[in-house]
Amino acid sequence: MPRIDDAALHEAALAHLARFSATEAGLRRVLSNRIRRWARAAGQAGQDPEAIAAEVARATAAAAAVAARMVRAGAVDDAAFAAARARRLRGAGRSGRATLAHLAQKGVAAELAAAALQGEEVPDEFHACLVACRRRRIGPFAAAAPGPDTRRKWLGTLARAGFGGEVARRALDTPRAEAEARLA
Repeated sequence: MPRIDDAALHEAALAHLARFSATEAGLRRVLSNRIRRWARAAGQAGQDPEAIAAEVARATAAAAAVAARMVRAGAVDDAAFAAARARRLRGAGRSGRATLAHLAQKGVAAELAAAALQGEEVPDEFHACLVACRRRRIGPFAAAAPGPDTRRKWLGTLARAGFGGEVARRALDTPRAEAEARLA
């Protein structure tokens, strides 16, 4: 079984970045998965476990170097990734908390994620909450006026989605025409 050389890792990184935007941590994770698959195949082919472990260690260091090289070349930009993802998630009705959690899971540093949420093209929390209401057909987008139990359930739904109580109440109390105008 051939070794995983730096050129193969570089080609794998380019192939991934040609199809997907990624953070540096995400690219390292993709390359690590490739190395792990290679190690599993090498073990099944009967290679020496110590040789496999040494090759995995070398390839992991090389993968980190490839990811760093992609950052220096501008092919990977965590700030741009965070801004684009925050804009998309907030526009789809995700709360600030949910967006920050998603970006953290993707490997974006907390300060970059917070800065991305403050971008002028990123919808604010109230707008995102209205989008969530529209998607779930609650609040101003409900078919009928809610009773107290239904309203409490809607508040719970928005709270589980990460919206604060004040924003959720304001969104639920917004008249439908105003909500539609705000989202237009």
